[in-house]
Amino acid sequence: MAESESLETITEHERILQEIESTDTACVGPTLRSVYDDQPNAHKRFMEKLDARIRNHDREIEKMCNFHHQGFVDAITELLKVRADAEKLMGQVSDTNRRLQDAGREVTAQTEEVIRCRIQQRNMATTVEKLQLCIPVLEMYSKLKEQLESKRYYSALKTMEQLQNIYIPRVSQYRFCQIMAETLPKLREEIKEISMSDLKDFLESIRKHSDKIGETAMRQAQQHRTFNSAVQKQVTLSCAKPLYGLNGRTPLHHNGLSTEAAVEEEIDEEVLTVQDLVDFSPVYRCLHIYTVLVIPSISFTTNSYCSDPDLVLELKNLIVIFADTLQGYGFPVNRLFELLFEVRDQYNETLLKKWALVFRDIFEQDNYSPIPVENEEEYKAVISRFPFHDAEIEKQQFPKKLPMSQSVPQIYSQVKEFIYASLKFSESLHRSSTEIDDMLRKSTNLLLTRTLSSCLQNLIKKPHIGLTELVQIIINTTHLEHACKYLEDFITNITNVSPETVHTTRLYGLSTFKDARHAAEGEIYTKLNQKIDEFIQLADYEWGMAESDGRASGYLMDLINFLRSTFQVFTHLPGKVAQTACMSACKHLATSLMQMLLDTELKQISMGAIQQFNLDVIQCELFASSEPVPGFQGDTLQLAFIDLRQLLDLFMVWDWSTYLADYGQPTSKYLRVNPSTALALLEKMKDTSKKNIIFSQFRKNDRDKQKLIETVVKQLRSLVNGMSQHS
Repeated sequence: MAESESLETITEHERILQEIESTDTACVGPTLRSVYDDQPNAHKRFMEKLDARIRNHDREIEKMCNFHHQGFVDAITELLKVRADAEKLMGQVSDTNRRLQDAGREVTAQTEEVIRCRIQQRNMATTVEKLQLCIPVLEMYSKLKEQLESKRYYSALKTMEQLQNIYIPRVSQYRFCQIMAETLPKLREEIKEISMSDLKDFLESIRKHSDKIGETAMRQAQQHRTFNSAVQKQVTLSCAKPLYGLNGRTPLHHNGLSTEAAVEEEIDEEVLTVQDLVDFSPVYRCLHIYTVLVIPSISFTTNSYCSDPDLVLELKNLIVIFADTLQGYGFPVNRLFELLFEVRDQYNETLLKKWALVFRDIFEQDNYSPIPVENEEEYKAVISRFPFHDAEIEKQQFPKKLPMSQSVPQIYSQVKEFIYASLKFSESLHRSSTEIDDMLRKSTNLLLTRTLSSCLQNLIKKPHIGLTELVQIIINTTHLEHACKYLEDFITNITNVSPETVHTTRLYGLSTFKDARHAAEGEIYTKLNQKIDEFIQLADYEWGMAESDGRASGYLMDLINFLRSTFQVFTHLPGKVAQTACMSACKHLATSLMQMLLDTELKQISMGAIQQFNLDVIQCELFASSEPVPGFQGDTLQLAFIDLRQLLDLFMVWDWSTYLADYGQPTSKYLRVNPSTALALLEKMKDTSKKNIIFSQFRKNDRDKQKLIETVVKQLRSLVNGMSQHS
């Protein structure tokens, strides 16, 4: 019996010694305590066993040192030999470096000289290049001076245009070009003054010779009148009494003179016209000069300073009258009509700027709620401004609400007003109906795709626009999109051009409103997720709680109530939009909860906290199963929380054997649980159990659970490492 107890004591002492050698220092206390809890004199026998184990280790250490001692001595000997060689090599390296430095100084000097030459060469090439750009400018300016000295002002103006538009911009950074550019307007003014002075001299000359010119004009008029009267009488007499002379001609006498003689007398006399007496070259020269000067000036003034569409329209009317007047006198007016095209573009730009302000005011004043109509008169007033037809709403009793907000009929009316304003410019331009139709459609497309689209995009991005307003904007853009065909018909009725014409431009309003609607939908998803994040920030879990409260967290119930009320507003949205918003919100909520659970700043989680978290996820799943938005099939919405559900089930049931056995199988119960996710959460629970590790050693269940956690952690790490190596 004593031998049996002695054998058991020896075995227990061996186990304790092995545990001391393999266990962390922090866990040695409970192990040593078991020595004192055993039989009497066990401590003395354990100390003897411990001393024998220490002597054994000392012998092994001494044996190992003896085995490696000779190698250590040999290594020291070799190191001493190497030190001498290293000193010798150091001297050789220093000598080589000195000689290399001496040889490199000359190379460095030559290299610096080459660099200086290269810099000079590059500067010379740059100078030649810049001079080649400047020489044409100087040649053109010299040519301009020669033309001014020879009084070829029209050619000088053309040279100025080339200088200003082509040559000077190439070298505008140089001071002399800036001086040239500043001089050109002065030269233009001088040419204008010279041509005006010549015109005034011409008018003065006309006034001095007006008597001679009038006398000549009156004499010529009298001669033409006499000649025409004689010819008329000759025709009359020849018809009444034809007389034939010997030569076959009939001489007719009038006031003692035959017509033939009168004609010959007129031919013999030298005829001087007004054009022969007056030199009109100053007039034509002045006209050409002012054609070059004034038209670009009008275009520049219109483009730079005019922002009032009424003023641009008035300018267009003046140009049309002026062009018609010049055309009546036979002068070419092509440049004026080219100017009109530029003015038309400027007119459209001023209209677009004006209507951008109009649209902005409409959006700012809108309340973004359905239009209430109290009676038939109010209903007719709305549909008279906007083409709205809905059989179900028409059947409803008053008062009732129209789905769009007040801005929709206002926008539609303003688009029609823009078309009218754009039409005003085409009046008196002698354009065909097809050209007018094309112009109206292009300007309307600019209004829709640029101005209105920009206003809608800016409206959607404004921070004060909430989910309710975004829903109403989607509804509004849907109705405006449907009204585009009525705008097509409106333009067709104005121009009488069939929309089936091959070259007819189509309105792009459909794409404008679709883009705005997509932007509003994206903003709804973003704002919904931001609101969810605000609720998530209110979460205040007690991650070290021993047991759960037995009810879901308050912040989560508030969040679910918010989502329910929000999705009720989405009933007027297209089904796909509402479903996408609901699915996006559930996925974002599930992702946020998972991130909260796996947050790196969260170091410890108790099982009680896991149970509390599980209650919150159950509420999320109940919300998803209640079909907050119709149209989902089966448990599609609940799948958003499937990752959380499987992870929490794994920890709640503590079913690690099943997880590890079925890992990688398509039929696994925990298929959506990633090993790295499970490992991260298990590490947090392991850290929690370490807090009471001294006391847990006295409870066998806790000790077994701790060993199980360590075993599972090792297996999960091996799975994670295997995945990383495979990837």
